[in-house]
Amino acid sequence: MPAKKSSVPNRGFKVADQIQRDLSELIARELKDPRVGMVTLQAVEVTPDYAHAKVFFSLLVGDPQETQEALNQAAGFLRNGLFKRLHIHTVPTLHFVFDRTTERAADMNALIAKAVSSRSKDE
Repeated sequence: MPAKKSSVPNRGFKVADQIQRDLSELIARELKDPRVGMVTLQAVEVTPDYAHAKVFFSLLVGDPQETQEALNQAAGFLRNGLFKRLHIHTVPTLHFVFDRTTERAADMNALIAKAVSSRSKDE
């Protein structure tokens, strides 16, 4: 039996996008944990059954491990906040993951700059 297709195309992406927007607001306005500083939500991946959502975040300042622990401890509170905002049958369990993409990009840019400067000295 084929899997039932959603009646709305790209619904998963729309739900993930809405979760990302609402969570950003909830974290900024409602979350009072001092371990959570300047958090930017990079992406949200929702499982097809909407049971789980992986929330990728980056930090401007602060300790990534501490922030991840704080966000995961607050996941139930944040999920509760989503229940009041989202109009979907199942609000996923949230799992926060530190996203090192911006950190790696900065490291890569530094390496490129170093290589370019050493090349220009050689010439």
